[in-house]
Amino acid sequence: MQLPIYFISDIHLLLQTSNNEDAKKEKLFLFLDKVKKSQGTLIINGDLFDFYFEYKHVIPKIYFDVYMAISKLTESGVAIHYLLGNHDYWTMDFISETLNMTVHKDDIDFEINNKKFHITHGDGLLSWERGYRFVKKILHSRLTIWLFRWLHPTLGYGIAEWVASRSRHFEHSKEHNDKVRKELIRIATPIIESGVDYFITGHYHQHTDEKIGNGRLVILGEWIKTFSYAVFDGQGLELKKFM
Repeated sequence: MQLPIYFISDIHLLLQTSNNEDAKKEKLFLFLDKVKKSQGTLIINGDLFDFYFEYKHVIPKIYFDVYMAISKLTESGVAIHYLLGNHDYWTMDFISETLNMTVHKDDIDFEINNKKFHITHGDGLLSWERGYRFVKKILHSRLTIWLFRWLHPTLGYGIAEWVASRSRHFEHSKEHNDKVRKELIRIATPIIESGVDYFITGHYHQHTDEKIGNGRLVILGEWIKTFSYAVFDGQGLELKKFM
């Protein structure tokens, strides 16, 4: 991977337009331009889209400007690694072959400049998410994906948008966030103690950097209100807000 390495998560681009969506995209495009100028590497840590399902011959047209921005970025020589999240897991070949992103369906582990990274989207990690982990296996199964692709795209996207609109809980109480943070510290600790320097996760929409022993737990935040990201320059990693 070329340095610097940028990490971003939970942009949640919607299947509908609004002033807020336009502003979010504009900020995203400025961020992608920053990455392009750096000629580094971009890791998208899940949930770029609030819903993404790719049929054999159909993709959501509302994301056309996003596809173009990503295509220009990869054409410039920037490598993009896309770790699929719980909102945008269902990709086929358009993302990988046309947009030239490297797609990861599972966690990413790598080492660069003697620093070890463990990258996870984070959904299903918490001890109380047993029910979700069961549902996740069903939603990710080949049979479920095959059956969904038999739905007409208009119906499929309509159902998905309705489900997504009922499950958008982007803001939580301080008590909930503290509970999640403490649980993630518990989960990250043995991994960091095994020699990992940076345990990086998204999903939880918290902007958090916790030192654990000789390593760090970094929760990337989101691109809805905080507009946060992380960057590793080869020496250290910094969690930032895009202004």
